[in-house]
Amino acid sequence: MKIFINDIPVYILSEKKVNMNRAYGLIVREFETIVPDVLVDDTLIMNATFDQIDGLLKLMTDKKLKKVHSIFISSREKRALINYLKSKFKVIEAAGGIVEKDGKLLMIYRRKVWDIPKGKVDKGESIEECAIREVEEETGVKGVIDKEIDAVWHTYTTKKKYILKKTHWYAMHCVDDKLMAPQKGEGIKKVEWMDLEQVRVALHDSYRSIRYVMQEYTKLMKEA
Repeated sequence: MKIFINDIPVYILSEKKVNMNRAYGLIVREFETIVPDVLVDDTLIMNATFDQIDGLLKLMTDKKLKKVHSIFISSREKRALINYLKSKFKVIEAAGGIVEKDGKLLMIYRRKVWDIPKGKVDKGESIEECAIREVEEETGVKGVIDKEIDAVWHTYTTKKKYILKKTHWYAMHCVDDKLMAPQKGEGIKKVEWMDLEQVRVALHDSYRSIRYVMQEYTKLMKEA
C-alpha cells in the first residue's frame, strides 16, 4: 500500500518484501524512537510498532520533513498495520480525471499550484459518475472515461481532524469544452489545455501525489 502523508510517499510492506539492497538514508529498528531531525532521503522503519506509527503520524502532520524523499514501513502483520493506520483517520472517497483533447491535457490552477480536477463522491453516486461530474463542475469541460488509471491515498488535516482520502483517477477524453471556465467558488484561478512538456513544467512545484498520477497516466497511454 502507498499513502501520501503530508505529500511524502509512504509504502506499507510485508516483512518479506523489504529490499535490503536499497541504499536507505536511515533505518529505524523495531521499538526505536523516531527522531525528526535524522529522518532523511529514503527512510526504512523495520517491523514498525503501533507506537512508532503514532509517533510518525504526529511528526509527518505537524512538521515539514523537507529532507525526506520517501518512507518505507515494514510489518510482520501488514494488514493489521494498515487497518490501524486507517483507524487514525476519517476515510473519504473522491474521484477525478486527466482529460485529453487533441494531444493536450486539462489542468487547473488552485492554491498557487497546478493540479488536476477532482472531488468528493456524493451520496448515492458511483465513482465514475463523480469523476465526470467533478471535472465538469471544476472546469466546465465535459469528458468521457476511457480507462482507470489508479487509486491514490493521501492525508490532510481540516479543523484539527485527520482525513485519509482515497482518490480514484481516470483517463478521459473531452467531448465538449465550449463552456470551459474555472470554478472560482472552489478557488480555481485558471483552466488550461497543455501539452505533455508544459504539464511536466507546471507540475514541477505541485504535489508529489499529482505528479505520481500523471506518471501513471503516461505509462498507461504508452501501453495502449
